[in-house]
Amino acid sequence: MLILKTLARKGELHGYEIANSIQQMSGEVLQVEEGSLYPALQRMLLKGWVKAEWGVTPENRRARYYQLTAHGRKELELEVSQFQRVFEGIQRVLRTA
Repeated sequence: MLILKTLARKGELHGYEIANSIQQMSGEVLQVEEGSLYPALQRMLLKGWVKAEWGVTPENRRARYYQLTAHGRKELELEVSQFQRVFEGIQRVLRTA
């Protein structure tokens, strides 16, 4: 969900930019490791949630740039809805404690 949301907000990014954006937007609370990020991006590619093209970074390095697809936007909406439902349930439990 966080990867999809990051791509929805920022557009086309390469892996390091995605991880860095999540870390910055979370106030340095969340850190996405390469060992989790790239397999997740590969699964998203296979599911059609993102598309990717090879490009060159501003530092002149070759990188794969990812972009959210229409199918990915629908999946993001679904995942956010499910997350909100779970979050609201957790809040109800915490309020009654």
